[in-house]
Amino acid sequence: MHLVTPDAELLVRAVRTFLNTDADPDYLTAPGTLTFVATTEDKVTGWCWGYLLPRPDGVSMLYLHNLAVVEAYRNQGIGRALTSAFMDAGRSAGATKMFLTTGAENAPARKLYDSLGGGLATQGATVNYWFLL
Repeated sequence: MHLVTPDAELLVRAVRTFLNTDADPDYLTAPGTLTFVATTEDKVTGWCWGYLLPRPDGVSMLYLHNLAVVEAYRNQGIGRALTSAFMDAGRSAGATKMFLTTGAENAPARKLYDSLGGGLATQGATVNYWFLL
């Protein structure tokens, strides 16, 4: 497995693999974006992406929006390597916390996040909202 911050060509391949659409080439230069792509034998096998978010109190935090691994490559440490790289990059950029959302029934993801030291939010049950703008 090879893990990298993607160039435009690799981003195009990852977006096509996981989102089945075209990539926005401006994404790679947008402020605060973090993306890692895993490849095995030149095949895209996993990716994660999210944002470094400044806060008004001067502290930065990370938001991991998406982590995905091609089904045939799961349980080989790719998700762990991607998440760790994302966290390391955020830590190097000054972030002190990271948050993400996953489905309550997504046992494999929850096991991974628990094993990396994540903890459930302490503010009680949360509800996600989406808005079309």
